[in-house]
Amino acid sequence: MRYIFKFPDIGEGLTEGIVIEWYVDKGTAVKVGQPLVKMETDKVVTDIPSPREGVIAARYGKVGETVHVGETLVEIEIAGEAGAEAKAPQIEMVEETGAGVVGTIEVASNNAYLPASDEGREVKPAVEKGAARKVLATPVARAMARDMNIDINLVTGTGPAGRVMKIDIQNFHAPAPSAKAAAVISPASPAAGELIEIKPMSQIRKSIAKNMLRSKQSTAHMTLFEEPEVSALIAARAKYKEEYKKEDINLTYLPFVIKAVAAALKRHRDLNAEMDFEKGNIIYKNYYNIGIAVSTPDGLVVPVIRNADRLSIKELSIAVAEIAVKSRDRKLTLDDMKDGTFTITNYGALGGWYGVPVINYPQAGIIGIGRISQKPVVINGEIKVGNVMPLSLSVDHRLIDGAEATEFLLDVAAGIADPLTLIMR
Repeated sequence: MRYIFKFPDIGEGLTEGIVIEWYVDKGTAVKVGQPLVKMETDKVVTDIPSPREGVIAARYGKVGETVHVGETLVEIEIAGEAGAEAKAPQIEMVEETGAGVVGTIEVASNNAYLPASDEGREVKPAVEKGAARKVLATPVARAMARDMNIDINLVTGTGPAGRVMKIDIQNFHAPAPSAKAAAVISPASPAAGELIEIKPMSQIRKSIAKNMLRSKQSTAHMTLFEEPEVSALIAARAKYKEEYKKEDINLTYLPFVIKAVAAALKRHRDLNAEMDFEKGNIIYKNYYNIGIAVSTPDGLVVPVIRNADRLSIKELSIAVAEIAVKSRDRKLTLDDMKDGTFTITNYGALGGWYGVPVINYPQAGIIGIGRISQKPVVINGEIKVGNVMPLSLSVDHRLIDGAEATEFLLDVAAGIADPLTLIMR
């Protein structure tokens, strides 16, 4: 009997993934929980485990191709189970401990099984006149048709039983140019590839684009700025930097900022909330999970440091280093990314000074840190050379008024300016 295993819904609103690497081929024997394929989603790169023990009868999706949730990944031949047991399709929910994946498995009879593509079979149209049945198509062809806004019912399939293949979608979308159009393209004209380069967006870049647009369309952004004088912070870091280095811990300014933000959130709960506008509710979070924006070669990711308010400066330093390594090595899990309540972005680490950060929706606020620079400051009526850290706070103005945002920003600035207060309060 064959089990049809579809790309499962692994949560966090993911709808598709790109095949990065197949671990199995047709004929491979697999056990429950054994990784089948590595998929890149718009948040993480993750392995999809096998829901059943058996032999791979077919697999779908080549490396680099997009597979949508609910589309078939593999078909597994289950030994010792008669096909008669699967006459009526069933749906089972399978959860693999430690795998973090909940998926659907469709059990189908041999009559319902759609064989893999094979050249040389009789070609039939995908949709016969007057037929009301669903067109037969490969998962890749369906995904491509959706992406190209093509009605797949209008495409003539060249696969077995008239199944619509990837090449059918490509040929339907890009018919041969007319003689008139061909005449315009002279042999002397430079090829398009020499002038432009078309590169598919990564799943992470798609996610960034979608989330940024949603944030701007769904929230009322307001941004405030502050410049705390941080000579005391510089002195505190300098005092303990070498001591931390003996334990292979790199002490930066970011853990102090996290500590100051977490402390300020406890005193300004509106910043640690989100708005459910449709239901008319404000959801206050009584935990403080701080997202840290990390730049990677593939784009920006925001892993979360959980219960940041309970961690010491040393523990925060270790946590920051760990998420930075996991981000750049593409080893973040969904658990590393979810349940953030507030975000910090540190463009100062790259040399940036001021910015207007975009809120990580549905959170209520995000704070940006610029690079520390020396400036003239007035201290006790005298002009001196000071060390200034630029801060930028963006908030959802629907939820947070200007006064509340200002008080929060000044509270954070005070904690950074006098780091001793972070452990004395």
